[in-house]
Amino acid sequence: MRKRYSKYIKPLSIFFDLLILNLVVFFVYDTEFLNSFFLIYISLFWLISSLVLGYYNTYRNTKLYQLVKILISQTAIFTLGYFTYFGYFREGVVINNQAKILTIIIALLWIFKLFIFYSIRLYRSKGNNYRKAIVLGSDSSSKKIIQTLIEDKGLGYRYLGFFSDKERVDKLYLGTIKASFNFVLQNEVDEIFCSLNELKELELRKIRKFANRNNLILKLIPNSREIYNKDLNTEYLGNSLPVLNVKKLPLEIFENRSLKRVFDIFFSFLVCILIFSWLFPIIILIIGIESKGATIFKQKREGINGGDFMCYKFRSMYQEKSLDAGHTKKNDARITKVGAFLRKTSIDEFPQFINVFLGQMSIVGPRPHMNIHSLKFDKEVTNYMKRKSVKPGITGLAQISGYRGEIQKKSDIENRVRLDVFYIENWSFLLDIKIIFKTCINIFKGEEKAY
Repeated sequence: MRKRYSKYIKPLSIFFDLLILNLVVFFVYDTEFLNSFFLIYISLFWLISSLVLGYYNTYRNTKLYQLVKILISQTAIFTLGYFTYFGYFREGVVINNQAKILTIIIALLWIFKLFIFYSIRLYRSKGNNYRKAIVLGSDSSSKKIIQTLIEDKGLGYRYLGFFSDKERVDKLYLGTIKASFNFVLQNEVDEIFCSLNELKELELRKIRKFANRNNLILKLIPNSREIYNKDLNTEYLGNSLPVLNVKKLPLEIFENRSLKRVFDIFFSFLVCILIFSWLFPIIILIIGIESKGATIFKQKREGINGGDFMCYKFRSMYQEKSLDAGHTKKNDARITKVGAFLRKTSIDEFPQFINVFLGQMSIVGPRPHMNIHSLKFDKEVTNYMKRKSVKPGITGLAQISGYRGEIQKKSDIENRVRLDVFYIENWSFLLDIKIIFKTCINIFKGEEKAY
């Protein structure tokens, strides 16, 4: 799959907006009133308000009037926050050029936003930063979409053709719906437009699963039944042609990933400094007294998108027996007496906060499996691949719901995957906090399957 450089537009836009904001304040303000707190305040207020209002949520199909609405909303909130600073922190101070400075800031940010908007459209109209697209269907709505993809160069699409089981008289007819799967993989297609009028429900399910598995953007050409589907949102392509956009998973959104990562760094840093720093030498001593071997047990686990990383744990088994790839069982002879306590209290997982700090894991997420187990479950369990779309976690929804420890029957892993997928599809920051809180309660209560 080709790299999608569009993903860099949002972070770069945020960086340059903050740069413009700080440079104007730094060079225009009188040094009497300029301080680092004001720069931090104004930058954070811009960043938080812009993310909440969706200031950076502009896409290929965003219209100028939509962009202006976004600019007006952001300007209004930012102006309020700007003058709030002087009301609370500079009360009684009269600065004659406040309004003038704010006008300069807003004007430059507007100019930059519009410049980026038109520059990208112009760049795409020249055949750059394009997405390869195909259409599945040949009804009248599909033909309008095809016409727009071909004629509106500013959208940045390279239309390759259409697939249909009905109409086949066209020079850009590529084959049947079934043949589209191989074509997509062979030609590195980025987006698939599907006609809901022509495709059957079973075909749509297969296409949606195929799109998720291969990181493809799927858009649906609607019929009246699907307009209000909760899993979809309506957007307009070209001259107000409705298209249903399959909603992104929460952690596919840049802001959500950033929030989760910042929390992971902050939380793991606190744990390493406040707990791990003094607990580590104590655990080393206790483990070393009972049995010989390395204190930290390292093992390759499967991470995000199937990549490998070295997962750390306190060793809880005898060194010569711990390499067995089998799942831990109740009263497992490999486990030391100290190891049994470490597992019961989940202290053996503490070194994984290092994995979190390094970005290999998250505090909350699906538990990482060994490759040998992952290959097995991938063949046997529906939706197992989906859990690889996020970073693995120290704890997760499945673990606090009682699905941890030995896998005795197929339903055990199926329920884990079901809860992992639910977590991925319904992620929120509050859900992470709830899972962490419940995990802490379980540690103190003790868990039946913690062995």
